[in-house]
Amino acid sequence: MNRFGLRQLLTVLGPFLGLLFVIGIFSIKPEVREVFLTGGNFKIVLTQTVIVAIGALGMTLIIVSGGIDLSVGSIVALTSVVGAKLLSLSQPWSTPAVIAITVLAGGLVGAINGSLVAGLRMMPFIVTLGMMGVARGVAKWLGQNQTVNYDEKAAVNTIMALDEPYNFFPLPTGVWIAVVLAIIMAVVLRQTVFGRYVFAIGSNEATARLCGIRVPMQKVIIYSLAGLLFGAAGLMQLSRLTQGDPTVAIGLELDIIAAVVIGGASLSGGTGSILGSMIGAVIMAVLRNGSNQMGWPTYMQEIIIGIVIVLAVALDKFRQGRQA
Repeated sequence: MNRFGLRQLLTVLGPFLGLLFVIGIFSIKPEVREVFLTGGNFKIVLTQTVIVAIGALGMTLIIVSGGIDLSVGSIVALTSVVGAKLLSLSQPWSTPAVIAITVLAGGLVGAINGSLVAGLRMMPFIVTLGMMGVARGVAKWLGQNQTVNYDEKAAVNTIMALDEPYNFFPLPTGVWIAVVLAIIMAVVLRQTVFGRYVFAIGSNEATARLCGIRVPMQKVIIYSLAGLLFGAAGLMQLSRLTQGDPTVAIGLELDIIAAVVIGGASLSGGTGSILGSMIGAVIMAVLRNGSNQMGWPTYMQEIIIGIVIVLAVALDKFRQGRQA
C-alpha cells in the first residue's frame, strides 16, 4: 500500500481508533467498568449523542464547503421554543405540524445565514456570530425570558423517551431518526451532484466558479439544508427536555464543530465525511458520560472537552501540513 493509501486508511480509521481509546480509558477502573460497559449506559450515551449528531450532519456540509456556523446552539434553542409555543397554546397544534414548523424554523434561519454569506460575501464567522445573538434573543423574546411548558403527554415527548432504561433495546426513536438522517446525508454528500459541488467549493471556491458552479446559490442551499438539520436537533432538544428553554444549548456549537473535526473534516474545507462526524459525536458523548461515571466535577469535564477541541484543531492543522 502506498503512502497516499495508508494516509487515507488512517483518516477513515482514525475516529474509530479514537472512540476505542476513549472507551478504554473509562474502562480501566473495575468499579467504573461495571457501570460504564453496560447496555443501559450505552443506550444513554446514544441518546445523549442524538442532538450533537444531527447538528453535526448540518455542520459537516458547512465545514466541507469551507464555512462555519457558530449560531447552531442558538438555533437549537430557538426552534425548541418555537415548538413548545405551538404545543402550549389553548388549542395545541397537531404533532406533524409542530414537527414541520420546528424544522422549517431552523431552515429559515439557515437560509438567512446563507443569503448573507453568499449575497453580501460576508465571512461566515461574522454572520453566524451575529446570528448567534439574534436567534438567542428571539428565543428569549418568544419564551418571555422563561421556559415554555406544555402538556407532558404530548406525542413529541416520546421521540427521545427512554423506555426500559436498563436494557440496550428498545432504543429511543430519536436515535433511529439520527441514523436515517446520517445515511441520507452520506448519500447526498457522496453520490449526488450537489455533494460534489460542496466539496468543490470547499476545495477551491475560485476554481468552482470557473467550472460553472453557481457558488452563491449553492451556499444558500448548503446553509438552508444545514438549518433544517439544526431545526431537527432543536426538535430532539424539545423532546428530551419536554419543555422549551431559551437558555439551553449554550456552547453546543463547540461540541458539534469538535465532533466534525475529530471525524476528519478540515476547517479549511474540502475534506470531511458523515460517518466520521457521527463517530466524533459519539466520542463527545462518551467523554461526558465517562466523566460522570468517574465522578469528575463539571469544571473538569469542561477542561477535558476544551482540550479535545484544541487537539482536534491541532490534528486538522497537522493533516493539512502533511498533505501540503
